[in-house]
Amino acid sequence: MSLFEPIDVGRFSLSHRLVLAPLTRSRGTERTSTGAESVANGLMGTYYFQRATKGGLLISEATPICPEARFSARTPSLYSIEHVHAWKQVTDAVHDKGSIFFAQLWHLGMHCRPHLDPLSRPPPAPSAFLRPLDNLQTRALSINEIKEVIQTYASAAKNAILAGFDGVEIHAANGYLPDQFLNSNINTRTDAYGGSVENRCRFVLELTQAVVDAIGADRVGIRFSPFNKFGGMDDADPVETWSCMLKLLEPFELAYVHLVEPRVAGAGDALVPVDPSKVNLDVFRNVWKGVLIVAGGYTPETAANAVESKRADLVAFGRHFISTPDLVDRVCRGLPLNPYDRPTFQVGERRDILIIQHGKKRNKESYNNNPE
Repeated sequence: MSLFEPIDVGRFSLSHRLVLAPLTRSRGTERTSTGAESVANGLMGTYYFQRATKGGLLISEATPICPEARFSARTPSLYSIEHVHAWKQVTDAVHDKGSIFFAQLWHLGMHCRPHLDPLSRPPPAPSAFLRPLDNLQTRALSINEIKEVIQTYASAAKNAILAGFDGVEIHAANGYLPDQFLNSNINTRTDAYGGSVENRCRFVLELTQAVVDAIGADRVGIRFSPFNKFGGMDDADPVETWSCMLKLLEPFELAYVHLVEPRVAGAGDALVPVDPSKVNLDVFRNVWKGVLIVAGGYTPETAANAVESKRADLVAFGRHFISTPDLVDRVCRGLPLNPYDRPTFQVGERRDILIIQHGKKRNKESYNNNPE
């Protein structure tokens, strides 16, 4: 089995196993001076068109599902008809090349910024606590709010299809809202959405059900980062938690599951290198029997090995795909890839914000290292 053997992913037939990873580029167009709105634009259409290939899979940059879900300006959203129309020019460009395009649905949860919330509320989270970054108090989502957020995901999924996307990827990785519900150190609830591992999986399970009901399971993927420490995540037993999560998702027959390697911390290379012989994704490959995408620091050689050894079915590239738009063709022909330049990955406000990394502040220079 090679990187260039065809594979079925949900309702789609792909001609190769190389995937464009979701990559926040912060290049949307702001509609207001406050940064409360952001839409896709022609520059983004060119960017995705350059990386599209016939029968290839592209996953969009993380796309906020509601005003509160945003973290910074210039991250194109997917919760209004204006967003739908703006994304259409991008999806049309991708389809002109014969690619399959999934939108990644994003809610930041505890990392939300109150000034971007129309109601100026504290950031939502599974539990109420002081946010390590700035000691800002988060609010524990009520049961009613949880139900509303779940329906917001479903609405965004419908918008994605209206905008011309072929499917959606639920962003349940990298310390964002679904990941916060899964992690035992962040989710300290004592109701049906907290406590046991099954209860901590409940939010993601209900969210997935709502999205599947909205657009069909064969159009839905989901991304996890089981060993991720980004955003203060630190689950007591990642193998137990994500094994349980994957088993609960099995009946849905999703298009795919997308896992991030432990060597990637969520916003850059892991601060403490892991021993891949001791900490790796193999345990989850044994649990999840459906289509599996892996991401995180792969080269063409290691990607080929992952597919040939059946550790994964597809491999997502981030940094290398930014620097080498024709990555698929080069890998096919055995040509070298361009070196990437991290400071050029993002522009505007997103390069100037502080984020949480292992519970500590990082400055804008280190933030530029965000690969995926």
